[in-house]
Amino acid sequence: MIIDPRERLIVALDVPSVAAAQALVERLGDAVVFYKIGYQLAFAGGLALTQELVDAGKRVFLDLKLHDIANTVARGVESVARSGASFLTVHGYPQTMHAAVEARGDAPMRILAITVLTSYNDADLAAAGYDFTVPELVAERAAQARDIGIDGLVASAEEAKRLRPIIGPRMVLATPGIRPHDVEAGDQKRIMTPAAAIKAGADYLIVGRPVIAATDPKAAADAMVAEIARARGDEAA
Repeated sequence: MIIDPRERLIVALDVPSVAAAQALVERLGDAVVFYKIGYQLAFAGGLALTQELVDAGKRVFLDLKLHDIANTVARGVESVARSGASFLTVHGYPQTMHAAVEARGDAPMRILAITVLTSYNDADLAAAGYDFTVPELVAERAAQARDIGIDGLVASAEEAKRLRPIIGPRMVLATPGIRPHDVEAGDQKRIMTPAAAIKAGADYLIVGRPVIAATDPKAAADAMVAEIARARGDEAA
């Protein structure tokens, strides 16, 4: 899979308004070509921003983490597929994944499954009633996603190396919890640097605070792209 280093960086628009997102996108300019819209922005009117970004030549990852009865998931996926988004997330439960894949049909949008949230550790899973460790549950959901026909996974970078043999070369791995050496972990419990994540097998890196909260977001994004390119052995983007 040949992916331009700049396209491997997905910047999370974790801001409170469409106006703030538009200002950030303008400030980042051509440094970033792929953006993620999650709950915070989506519920503040950000879903309409998808078409605006697509029209501007950007790619959009709608991180909506769908999980409901099959019919509800299917109708939601059909709507999102018409939006121009490149990626959509669903939770990695078999019924949910089946419904999403079937509803997506021939649309070019990729469905990515959430294995285990990167803010969870083994204790969190036990508290939620799971009799699995994080690596065990991630591996179980990865195998199910592969068999169902999901296009990729969202999983922590530390799991990427273990997941690639399970899912094979065609499924993509998008990894949150990316932090440069000089940035605090925050609420992420399973983190990795950009270079280490790429070397571990990640295809896309999802980055929020290290870029959007930086003094110079464009410079922070450029630095991450350069680190990705070096890790891949590519020429500088």
